Order: sequence, then C-alpha cells, then structure tokens
Amino acid sequence: MRLHFRGAVLPTGEFVDLWVHDGVISFEPVADAETIHASGWIVPGLVDAHCHVGIKYGGGHEDSAGAIAQAEVERDAGVLLLRDAGSPIDTRFADDRPDLPRIVRAGRHIARPKRYIRELGIDLDDERDLPAIVAEQARRGDGWVKIVGDWIDRAVGDLCPLWSDAVLKEAIDAAHREGARVTAHVFGEDALPGLLNAGIDCIEHGTGLTDDTIDFMARHRVALVPTLINIDTFPEIAAGAGKFPVYAAHMRDLHARSRDTIGKAHEAGVPIYTGTDAGGSITHGRIADEIIALTGAGFTPHDALGASSWNARTWLNHPSIEPGAPADFVVYQQDPRENLAALATPSWVVLRGHVYDRRDPVTAYR
Repeated sequence: MRLHFRGAVLPTGEFVDLWVHDGVISFEPVADAETIHASGWIVPGLVDAHCHVGIKYGGGHEDSAGAIAQAEVERDAGVLLLRDAGSPIDTRFADDRPDLPRIVRAGRHIARPKRYIRELGIDLDDERDLPAIVAEQARRGDGWVKIVGDWIDRAVGDLCPLWSDAVLKEAIDAAHREGARVTAHVFGEDALPGLLNAGIDCIEHGTGLTDDTIDFMARHRVALVPTLINIDTFPEIAAGAGKFPVYAAHMRDLHARSRDTIGKAHEAGVPIYTGTDAGGSITHGRIADEIIALTGAGFTPHDALGASSWNARTWLNHPSIEPGAPADFVVYQQDPRENLAALATPSWVVLRGHVYDRRDPVTAYR
C-alpha cells in the first residue's frame, strides 16, 4: 500500500509531505501513492502509558476476544502504543494482529495477600520472595515490572506500604539486572521514600507526592504517570469505605489536592506521561479526557499532547514521525493544540501503514 499525506506534523508544526510504503514512513516521494489527506495536523500515534488490556470493566478477567475488543477501542481513539501496567492474562496473542496497537507489557501486578484487588496480581506471603518474582516478571515482560507500593491495610485503617525498604532495593536491583524498569502503584505519602531510594523508575498515580519527593524525582528523572481520570474516582472509593473513616478521609484529601500536586511535579521538571488506568473502573478509549485533565494541572495544550505522543513514545523507546519509522500516526482536521477536544474525533488513524477512516467507521480499513 502506497499512501501520501500532507499536513502540519507535530510537535514542530512544520507543513510537510510524507509517504507510507511497506508500513514505514518516507519523506521522499513514492510513485503511484494515493493521496489520503492534503491538509490537517499529523500527530505521532498516541500513548496510553497506564492501561490494562485484559481486565474486564467492572472487575475480573477478560478472555482473548474481550482483550482484543479493548485494544480495538484504543486504536480507534488514536492510541497506537499501550504500556500495559499489569494484566492477569497473557496478551502476546495480540502481537500477531497488525490491526491492534503495539503493547509494552509489565507482566502481572506483584502484591501481598489482601493488599490489592483480588485475583489480579501475584500475592507473596513472604516479602523476601519479591526479588525473585520481580526478576521472573522482568523476563516475561517487555522491559517493565509493576509492583503495588501501597494499599489499604485493614488492621491500620489507612494506606500503608507493602514492602520494607531493604527488600525493595533488592527487588529493583534484580529487575535492573534483567534490563527492565520498575514502576509502582502509589496513592499515599509513606511508600514513596522507600521506593525512590531503592531506585524505582516510575510512579503511578503519585497523589501523595510532597515537595521532597517531587524534588527527588525531578533530580533523578523518575517518571510519573498520574492517571487523573482515575484519581477522580477517589471520592467514590471513599464513599464505599465507611468501615475505614481515616482511609476515606485520606482518599478525599488526596483527590482534593491532586491537580496542585501534579502541577508542582510538572513545574519542578518531573517527566510526566499520560495514562488512563483503563480496565477495571475506567473504560478504554479515554485518552483525550486524560490529556485534557493535564491542562487542569497547569500543562499547556502542547505539553499535555506531548505527554501522550512524541515525549511518551521516546520514553518507551518507540519512534515518532521520522524516515524509516513505522507508520503509526493520527490525522486531525484541526490543530488539537488549539482544541484538545478534537483528539476525541480523529479523521484517520494509520497503524503499521494501514488506514482506518474514522470519519466513516463502516468502511474503516484499507
């Protein structure tokens, strides 16, 4: 398939011609190419850096058909690269589907018994097993491992760390020896120092960040994926936690100051990328909502889009729009930086060189 597009390519906004042949991008003319679009805005494929392909909306495991349907929803929203931050099923069957987004996997969540969502993760009775399990998940994943850093401790009645500082250091070192990066689910304040001092590479959610932990992350380039549309479910979580009033109040407080917290991290220079936490309580295909939510934390539209496109792709070691790169990009009729809501209605999605016409989903593929 030989295709031609002309438009303003972000992030520079330079108006260029690009061609697609054999699934890759060329800036040199390709003979007999069909012109698909002659004006508009061309954006490197969007990234959801925290989602869960294989977790059923409302809870439980998806089967392969359900996981494929989730990935198709993401593709149609222009999300062409997913960092799957923990899934109870093996989704490698999706790698053989050229019509599905590329997936970067972090294996399964690693937690302690009764300290995470039931049946989603690997529960360790003895925390001393953490380094070995982290190394195993590193070998099974795509360069990432996901651990649960804090969760409600019912004996205490509030968020508490799951792991000792010493075992975290051993575990993260084990992942790094396998060539993998480590990320952690963290809502509260107390788990962050141990994770950061142990050499964690990324923090998910991060609502409990303080001035000190923000400064540490900025200096050590520890990434943050805040999942703001998921954080907006905290009041609902608190409302259902009547037996634990301290925890409920804590969750409400974390939510109330979440935009200010993430804004401080952004201002300090912490690398921040978008993730919706789709799967479970958040439906797939909501990346536009997450990008817009970042502007409520002080991001410019340009920076918010970069956190879900060219910057996120670089962070995950995937190219953007350049000669020889895979043809994974999205075309919009208007500049999405002028109106981020336009991200919800892409005109064309190009994945591995195939075009999905989102103006007419009935004849979507060619």
